[in-house]
Amino acid sequence: MKTLFEKIWSQHQVSTLPDGTTQLYIDRHYCHEVTSPQAFEGLRQRGLKVFRPERTICSPDHNIPTLHQDKPIADPISRNQVDTLEQNATDFGLTYYGMNDKRNGIIHVIGPETGLTLPGMTIVCGDSHTSTHGAMGAIAFGIGTSEVEMTLATQCIFQRKPKTMRITVTGKLGKGVTAKDMALYIISKMTTGGATGYFVEYAGEAVRALSMEERLTLCNLSIEMGARGGMIAPDETTFEYVKGKEFAPKGEAWDKALAYWKTLHTDEGATFDKEITFKAEDIMPMVTYGTNPGMGMGITETIPTLESVEASGRASYQKSLDYMGFAAGEKIEGKKIDYVFLGSCTNGRIEDFRAFAAMVKGKQKHPDVTAWLVPGSWKVEEEIRQEGLDKIFADAGFELRQPGCSACLAMNEDKVPAGKYAVSTSNRNFEGRQGPGARTILAGPLVAAAAALTGKITDPREILIN
Repeated sequence: MKTLFEKIWSQHQVSTLPDGTTQLYIDRHYCHEVTSPQAFEGLRQRGLKVFRPERTICSPDHNIPTLHQDKPIADPISRNQVDTLEQNATDFGLTYYGMNDKRNGIIHVIGPETGLTLPGMTIVCGDSHTSTHGAMGAIAFGIGTSEVEMTLATQCIFQRKPKTMRITVTGKLGKGVTAKDMALYIISKMTTGGATGYFVEYAGEAVRALSMEERLTLCNLSIEMGARGGMIAPDETTFEYVKGKEFAPKGEAWDKALAYWKTLHTDEGATFDKEITFKAEDIMPMVTYGTNPGMGMGITETIPTLESVEASGRASYQKSLDYMGFAAGEKIEGKKIDYVFLGSCTNGRIEDFRAFAAMVKGKQKHPDVTAWLVPGSWKVEEEIRQEGLDKIFADAGFELRQPGCSACLAMNEDKVPAGKYAVSTSNRNFEGRQGPGARTILAGPLVAAAAALTGKITDPREILIN
């Protein structure tokens, strides 16, 4: 009897070293412009080629602008990083989806939406949010630059096998509660280090009820509680999502793949190193109030008091609140905000834009709010226009930007000014993450939409009811 993780891991285990380290075969390697330059330079210095070039897909995302992508990138550092990735892809014969390619987008968005990510795969990328792809029933995790080089050269990496954890969410989510809220709730309970050393499988009625895109959001945030990765067993929801995708198996190959995918589940009686259960009915729309994703709470709750924090962590806790301009024991609901960001590999998919559009339809953006609506890929942008969501946004005073990582991190032009508050659907709220001195409040697309309409932290359930 094996867990889902153990099944996929064992099928990709090439060898085991005397110290227990596994040589693991990698099915899919995603590559962007930030962590790859040194890896390619290492290959050149050693006179090596990419061992299996068809297994690596390159797409710039972090440094690209979200306006005027038809023009050269203005920032010289960003332009150099993107140009270097293109040159490396050309030199080593790799698939490259450049800035003007309609397959371009955030690497963790384009993988699933094109069928490059499939159940049962092992997937790596030099990016911590590679855990996103685990939602498809894959083992997916971020790697460092030296491991990127190793993957390019050998299509394998050396890894210590992590422990396993199952997080079960029972019951049903309430109205106005999203997968992002579920993820932030779990992280707030687990803390940012609560899953360190584990690979997490999400299970339970509430998880099974999630759409494929909602599952991608949940697994995306696994890394924020210290987990090596997160995954969900593939089921009919997964199979229907994959079927017909550009790079998904077709014909007899589909039938064969489907038969295998249906074996990818944790066996009855298989044991995990740790089991944790949460109730869906305990989850409400969530917001963060501090400077890590674990500092989250229900939108109507109050910021925890200093006394409720362990003595050893009180100094850093107070520092975090000082940075945010908040006080322990106060409510965050009703706080004025300046920016709203919808997008990133966490919430940049079509369902996120549908949810946002449903909230703002027939209403008007608050005049004091700057809103950045950034699709996760050109495919998402195309779907937005096909469904007429762009018109809903325009009528409500919102501008749709072009695909990219955008304001998730301060590596492109979309930076939140110092001291300003941003309600962000991205994944991290570290100091300066969205720009030097920027103050980030993580939330789901419905909370973001409510804030964009009211100019303050607002419970989206109030708008949904009205």
